Amino acid sequence: MNVVVAGPDEGAIADAIAAEGHTITEAPVGNRPGLEEADVHEADVYLLTDLEQATSIAVAKDLNPEVRVVVYAEGSLPDFASRQTDLVVDPQLLGPEAVAEEL
Repeated sequence: MNVVVAGPDEGAIADAIAAEGHTITEAPVGNRPGLEEADVHEADVYLLTDLEQATSIAVAKDLNPEVRVVVYAEGSLPDFASRQTDLVVDPQLLGPEAVAEEL
């Protein structure tokens, strides 16, 4: 599975996903150029770790309507982003290894 991770990876979620055998591409900023460079067109999952970049969810879905969106961050998403998100996980409740196994 191809996973694009956007935002800071303070919880080491990218390492946990890679340990499960999946391909990780990092996009430090979830804007259109960053997501295109990270090849979100070919991604199976777009994983966002920074709620301040919630608008990137709409961009990722525009570039790849079939991508599953997972948010791994504390806090709540704006309504427009919630409607396009498949799964929201609070890192305080579920560790990166558990999330990686479920992907």
